[in-house]
Amino acid sequence: MYDQSKLSELIRFARVDAGSTVIDVYPGDGDWTRLFSDIVRPDGRVFSFVPAEVAHFKNDPVGRMRTLAMEPGRANVEAVSADLLAMPEVTQTADVLWLHLFYHDLHTALIQARGATAAAFNRAVYERLKPGGSYVIVDHAAAVGAGTSDAQSLHRIEPASVREEVEAAGFVLDAQSTVLANKDDSHSIKVFDPSIKGATDRFAYRFLKI
Repeated sequence: MYDQSKLSELIRFARVDAGSTVIDVYPGDGDWTRLFSDIVRPDGRVFSFVPAEVAHFKNDPVGRMRTLAMEPGRANVEAVSADLLAMPEVTQTADVLWLHLFYHDLHTALIQARGATAAAFNRAVYERLKPGGSYVIVDHAAAVGAGTSDAQSLHRIEPASVREEVEAAGFVLDAQSTVLANKDDSHSIKVFDPSIKGATDRFAYRFLKI
């Protein structure tokens, strides 16, 4: 997770408030799910959505989110899992869909093996959000001109490619944030490399369903 100032900025940027319904896609350790659960309060709802494409991982992501949902004070959390494109079938209409360091995976063999594509997923997100809802994407930046070519090898994606793909689904770019930018990142190193891990140049986009 990030320091408190960056967390606060990202929450403000995502426009998650008390009473919001949030879908946290590929929640990892559940840090964002817990944070959103605290913010939306009992009147809100958080769907911790584990794509079936990654449900087989050894760390048991589905089981971990089900355990999280049973923690005291987490009655507003529901752990769900399905194929990525079936996300609308296991969630409810949402105010915010949060995608943290995952969008690039839409261009990897692991995710595409079950038929998912970025274009189809973006359409599914559009279907699931309320009018005026926010689609928030935070990801590792690739070099200008790289497009989606580094998604598999470096786990990076060019911000311009993300914008083009998401806007093609009908969304409008509402805001972008540089709170996670790192001008010293060469964009040529895999994001898990110890020399850059946790400090990659990251972009944040907020798109709206009009």
